[in-house]
Amino acid sequence: MKTAQLYQRVTDHVIAQLETGIVPWVRPWRYQKTFGIMPQNAATGRPYTGINILILWAAREALGYTANGWMTFNQANAEGAVVRKGEKGTGIVFMKPLRITEPKAEEDKTIRMLRTYYVFNTDQIDGLPIAEPTIVKPPPEGHVADFIKRIGADVQFGGNQACYVPSLDFISLPFPHQFKSEASYYATSLHEHGHWSGAKSRLDRDLTGRFGTQSYGAEELVAELTAAFLCAHLDIEGELRHADYIGNWLKLLKSDERAIFTAAAKASQAATYLRQQAGETKEGCSDG
Repeated sequence: MKTAQLYQRVTDHVIAQLETGIVPWVRPWRYQKTFGIMPQNAATGRPYTGINILILWAAREALGYTANGWMTFNQANAEGAVVRKGEKGTGIVFMKPLRITEPKAEEDKTIRMLRTYYVFNTDQIDGLPIAEPTIVKPPPEGHVADFIKRIGADVQFGGNQACYVPSLDFISLPFPHQFKSEASYYATSLHEHGHWSGAKSRLDRDLTGRFGTQSYGAEELVAELTAAFLCAHLDIEGELRHADYIGNWLKLLKSDERAIFTAAAKASQAATYLRQQAGETKEGCSDG
């Protein structure tokens, strides 16, 4: 599949769902799971990142796969397994660094080339070693509150508005009991922590150069995806913070077929940063 076709196919899929009121990254995440909630390469054990998370979540949802483990055709063969005849792979992307030498430039420059390839869900593969049954234990009580506390952001409670205040570098939230559910409170807090991660002293995420007048909508999309990735990681039910964001996202995606790719990459970076701030071991990132 050509890169331009993949951009358009993924963007069209997200637009189609948003137009029906479905937000494709908001799911009740409590699955019975073999590989966990986040998609990962079943051969290497490494998690997928960025837009590949959304692509593989969507494929699993649409096709009813029971696991979040994926691998390439060659990886399956290397495991002594075989992709069943007639099964179709799911196209995902890989960012490959490419060094360019310009005759008059003092230094070489590196650009990132987007390449596409196909992976298969473990449900599509015969002959894989049978994994030992895993008893999925519920996370310890208070694990989400503890995770947020360990990030170390200045969170102030009171009022009726949830927001991040860049000029004073703090997050403002209503009191937890004001939310309709505990999951709603945590999803909102993680959304605001997504904004907090983008401060100049942290990830320095300035989207004005990339998105111009639509940078506000793009930043909200990044924060929303950051919350979705962390809700999945923490095993809490994801929730859309504001339904009226959908209109802004549709406008953005219809005018820029690469916007969802950029937003997902930035959100994946933000989620990893927040996990590091919370003291979690840095996990290897892979789109292979």
